[in-house]
Amino acid sequence: MVRDTCRVSAPIPCPSRTQVLVVGAGPGGSAAAYAAARAGYEVTLLDSAVFPRDKTCGDGLTPRAIAELDALGLGDAFSGPRILGLDMQGWGGRQLVRWPSKSDHFPDYGSAVARTELDDRIRVHAVEAGATMVSGTKAVGATVVDGKVTAVQVNTDDGRAEIKVDKLIVADGVRSALGNALGRSWHRTTAYGVAARAYVQSERCNDPWMGSHLELRGTDSELLPGYGWVFPLGSETGLVNIGVGALATDKRPASMALRPIIEHYTNSQREDWRLSGEPMRIASALLPMGGAVSNVAGANWVLIGDAAACVNPLNGEGIDYALETARLAVEVLDQQDLSDLWPDLLRSRYALAFSAARRLAAVLTVPRVVPVLGRPGIRSAALMSMVVRVMGNLITEDDRDLIARAWRVAGMTSSALDSRPPFT
Repeated sequence: MVRDTCRVSAPIPCPSRTQVLVVGAGPGGSAAAYAAARAGYEVTLLDSAVFPRDKTCGDGLTPRAIAELDALGLGDAFSGPRILGLDMQGWGGRQLVRWPSKSDHFPDYGSAVARTELDDRIRVHAVEAGATMVSGTKAVGATVVDGKVTAVQVNTDDGRAEIKVDKLIVADGVRSALGNALGRSWHRTTAYGVAARAYVQSERCNDPWMGSHLELRGTDSELLPGYGWVFPLGSETGLVNIGVGALATDKRPASMALRPIIEHYTNSQREDWRLSGEPMRIASALLPMGGAVSNVAGANWVLIGDAAACVNPLNGEGIDYALETARLAVEVLDQQDLSDLWPDLLRSRYALAFSAARRLAAVLTVPRVVPVLGRPGIRSAALMSMVVRVMGNLITEDDRDLIARAWRVAGMTSSALDSRPPFT
């Protein structure tokens, strides 16, 4: 097991040109840089941060994410525990729900790994494969000629510079500064996420279950339109990632003061999770979800992962999609024009599930709906297993069972009603 990742001994200067520029060295960007380097491209991986660095996240890895890490050759490279499933609680009920049985697509376990470790290890993996890492350099703009990016402008310690490119992969996260410069638009009429996370010491840091609380209460015991989580990070850290999240739309924005809520939620979990100390490194973020962005590609550039709003609308999970879209992007990188090819590919892969999930998520932004669905649901092991399968992104195109067929029908029905389908 790799614990101490290798380091570049000295800062790498910004190159004047590269075949493939990957902007953003999170899981998606680094996985794309690795795949492109392995495919024989000259690759530059660029990030405004110096690694290792933190990133606001729940740190959870679903079996779908583990499958992508296995494909990268990193399945056993992390210190997180092996997670069997979710410990789901709410309205006086509790269900221990395992991930679906092992299939040809996904393993039957997940994990949780702090982003300081996860991102850095995948980044190093890309460097070991031949990518050039440029840290502390921010992409701020691009020169576009006939839909094709010919150069990317960056800010370095020495001032403004320019990198000429043949291909560009934009993986700079939920805010996607470079994506916005290229015309990306985030449409908040569909559900988006508002979440905060912290770290706290726990005697159950190596627990094989992820805590998932469907009934979130405020400081005055009022029901909040959100959920809580506790993800164990392993005995090497002694920590759990603890957080709260809410779903919102522009018509029903989440008006939650996240810091007092996460502190209150932490106190409510002290006995069960045997927590000690105060929550540390509290951070929050907004999450575009379900492909709720447009302008995700041009002739020679694509947006992947969070930048393309490839985030599950029901739980905010995006690491699996980041790794997956990284792999898919490199597979089509040699195509002459990605303007239509890439959004069409994203829609063919994700549109049905995203449309259905964000429609359901919009319903869940109505507070009175949550207990109506939650009270009977938490008492049904079968229903909770279905929920975990949907929330864990564990239904594939090849699945033909009743749940998979029903989910596809829901997706097709929702897509037919969508005024703005995903990635449009």
